[in-house]
Amino acid sequence: MKNKNFYVSDAQSENEYDAIVVGSGISGGWAAKELTEKGLKTLVLERGRDVKHGEDYKTEHMPPWEAEFRGRGDRKLFEEEYPRQLRSDVINEYNYHFFVNDKKHPYQTDEEDPFLWVRGYQVGGRSLTWGRQVYRWSDLDFEANAKEGIAVDWPIRYEDIAPWYDYVEEFIGVSGQEEGLDHLPDGNFLPPMDLNCVEQDVKEKIENNFEYRYLTIGRCAVLTEPHKGRGACHYCGPCSRGCSVGAYFSSQSSTLPAARNTGNLTLRPNSIVDSIIYDKETNRAKGVRVIDRLTKETKEYHAKVIFLNASALGSTQIMLNSTSDAFPNGIANSSGVMGHYLMDHHFRVGASGTFEGYEDRYYKGNRPNGIYIPRFRNINEETKHDEFIRGYGFQGRASRASWGRGTSMDGFGKEFKEKLRDPGPWNFGMTAFGEILPYEDNHVTLSEETDEWGLPQLEIHASINENEEKMREDMAETAAEMLEAAGGKNVSPYFGEYLVGEGIHEMGTARMGRDPETSVLNAHNQTHDVPNLFVTDGACMTSAACQNPSLTYMALTARAVDYAVDELNKGNI
Repeated sequence: MKNKNFYVSDAQSENEYDAIVVGSGISGGWAAKELTEKGLKTLVLERGRDVKHGEDYKTEHMPPWEAEFRGRGDRKLFEEEYPRQLRSDVINEYNYHFFVNDKKHPYQTDEEDPFLWVRGYQVGGRSLTWGRQVYRWSDLDFEANAKEGIAVDWPIRYEDIAPWYDYVEEFIGVSGQEEGLDHLPDGNFLPPMDLNCVEQDVKEKIENNFEYRYLTIGRCAVLTEPHKGRGACHYCGPCSRGCSVGAYFSSQSSTLPAARNTGNLTLRPNSIVDSIIYDKETNRAKGVRVIDRLTKETKEYHAKVIFLNASALGSTQIMLNSTSDAFPNGIANSSGVMGHYLMDHHFRVGASGTFEGYEDRYYKGNRPNGIYIPRFRNINEETKHDEFIRGYGFQGRASRASWGRGTSMDGFGKEFKEKLRDPGPWNFGMTAFGEILPYEDNHVTLSEETDEWGLPQLEIHASINENEEKMREDMAETAAEMLEAAGGKNVSPYFGEYLVGEGIHEMGTARMGRDPETSVLNAHNQTHDVPNLFVTDGACMTSAACQNPSLTYMALTARAVDYAVDELNKGNI
């Protein structure tokens, strides 16, 4: 009987699919959902272990007294086997199983100026632990390279991606407040979370004292009301342990179930993609070579179209390792730019202060969100800064100190303990996240060192330059001046050490562009050189803007799948 599905071959075997997706995180989940919903039998390859929604969130609501190290974790284990994840300040006793063991998954970097690569090798990837902040880009971002003569021009503009932002937001559920700003377009929002009393007052004072500066509640992929079968957030707090309610968007809660419901999804965990198989006769990617993580058995899978979603550096590592006579320096790398123009968001600069007069006010629950102050530097001629280009936004919150403040206070005995029963003072802290320009010298290559599976390790070199250093000085100054103008006391700017990668927003290394001689991908995330190979994770980014990038990855992925399937229908790929 002829198969009703246009894309499913009658001779389909265990190793033959219509589409292969490498990676199951935020963009990989979206590729899987879109491809399967369009009728393609799709194989999703995930290098890490399986993690089932809810069932495998073992520490989700674990109280500290049930944790062996009361939540801090085994410091000796962390320092010996998770040193880079620990330095990034993301792991604890409750969530470290969602982050890679650095000792088992090494990479090479400069010891004096290391790149911190935070990874999550499991089904769902880092969608289980991400910050959930989602902001649209605007033409201020998409046109910046062209106007300033930096790197190469983006091959798309806001109008190209706007419908796909709509499409993604409608599915994932984004809570937020409309503000009507051209450089931070509004989306299709669920009801916003509330600002607390201090945040509300700080907002009014900032907006009254500074032109072009606004404070809004963070726009986040956390539900404030039931949405598409998922429950609303109940503000329990520990999001990085997994969310069985599905209140925050993850591959597990949203895209993978949608893909599975089509009957077209095959998900294969523990499958490390070694390389892409290239067919010189057809100039197509024929399939992928896979190493079983547990048995180290090798296998090949074939498909008509391949989507790489293994994270910015993971996808680039696979492409660099996919060499042939046609592509001796990595598949689809005729331009020679693959591996270059690595970016992140620099941070660890901001300010904090205390606020008096609100001692009779409090709040309840653990709101999984904070405030956002959109970029206000270099958005027009009036806001142009003389010493740097691009800009930054602030994230932060106001809160009251709890009994834990007693560890840094003088005192003892009954009176001291009773004092700690009362809420502490109100504090407001904010941290800036700034754009890093795409520098050619910030790059990755394959090392001669190999990992446990015989694959070349990545060698990563990246640093920030004068533009970012000047921006960081301004970040600290403006953070302090806004808190002081809002009536803050004891305002203290801070200026911490930042290592590239700590922002966990690695981008670039296989950028989009208009010219095949200077870019890897075209306007549809399709490699210029190999028509049936697409890259839609952070590797595709041509610049970094200063907004959290995941929403843009999701929108680009949905858009690219739509294009790819249309091209398949036309017989063009």
